[in-house]
Amino acid sequence: MKNSGKLRATVPSFSPLFGLITVAVTAHVALSAARVTTALYALSLHASTFTVGLLVALFALFPMLLAVPMGRMIDRIGVRKPMMSGCLLACTGVVLAALVQGLSILYLSVILIGTGFMAIFISAQHAVGALALPDQRAASFSKLSLGFSVSSFTGPLIAGFVIDHSHYAVAYWVCAGFTFTAFCIAASGALKTIPMQHAVRAAGAGGPLELLRNADLRRIYIVGILLAAAWDLFTFVTPVRGSQLGFSASTIGMILATFSAATFTVRLAMPTITRRYHEWQILSGALAAAALCYVAIPFMQHPLAMAAVAAGLGLALGTGQPNVLALLHQWAPAGRGAEAIGIRATIGNASAVLLPLAFGAAGATLGLYAVFWALGILIACGVPLAIKQSRQQTELNQ
Repeated sequence: MKNSGKLRATVPSFSPLFGLITVAVTAHVALSAARVTTALYALSLHASTFTVGLLVALFALFPMLLAVPMGRMIDRIGVRKPMMSGCLLACTGVVLAALVQGLSILYLSVILIGTGFMAIFISAQHAVGALALPDQRAASFSKLSLGFSVSSFTGPLIAGFVIDHSHYAVAYWVCAGFTFTAFCIAASGALKTIPMQHAVRAAGAGGPLELLRNADLRRIYIVGILLAAAWDLFTFVTPVRGSQLGFSASTIGMILATFSAATFTVRLAMPTITRRYHEWQILSGALAAAALCYVAIPFMQHPLAMAAVAAGLGLALGTGQPNVLALLHQWAPAGRGAEAIGIRATIGNASAVLLPLAFGAAGATLGLYAVFWALGILIACGVPLAIKQSRQQTELNQ
């Protein structure tokens, strides 16, 4: 059932919301740059495709295990302390990679970076959704998503140019600078006035399985995970595919930045799009377009062709997160918004752990063509579900 008793919060002033988004986006620059840097650094050390997949998977391992407890804690204590702790944890991870050379330290480094950003990510998503009035929620999530599009663009771009003109260690130090800046903003008091500690857990509320038994939430999770898998795998396979084709680090960074620029563009247009189409209609189109892009990627062997497909994929996937989050906040039980987001993060991170390992192994044995096409088929399987939900939502709105 729809959540009519969600957190009772006044509409925030611009400054707290701006501070919240600034912390999340600044930290996300470091995460997106660290992912590209780690993949390219491992490849420079002659790591196999499977090893690169393992490192990418480790970014999501502990977030998979800790996202639900983190969500429950955020429901109780608010977002400021978890965001500060997450910034420090991520900063520790990139500093370790900068100080200690070699492949071995990367395993610990990516665990710390991924876990730290998980705390920031869940905090930011919950705060934005809880602070917004129901009719403003999609617009608020669009602002946060726009910020993440900017960070997804700048992170790989910065990493690529720093690696080409300096060294991998310097790229990690740049990441450390962004995470420490995010910590300073959070600690400065920009988040103190966000009224997040008024959530009361409903009496008799069960655990995560209770939420998963909710059919409406379950369908949202399935579609959200498919779109997240399409996003995460693109950031994993692009450095590998680019290296195979002989692209420079800067070129690979530009392709990833083109993808992020496309997500920014479509999210900028999201208020107009949501006035014409409801959430499930948008998600149906996103799944179909993403599946087609993954089928086409293996045929693109020139940087401009790769960038064009990356742009198409970015336009499709950029619509996903704001609409999935809006639906989650719409259907989550009262006082359990962050927990519902934590469950989404847990399932999404589980796929982020398993898919790079599975597709890394498949890429090493069957080639990347099989990886792209397998994911395209998997995404396409979600289209009928989304279309069915779209028809039901259209009938309800009439």
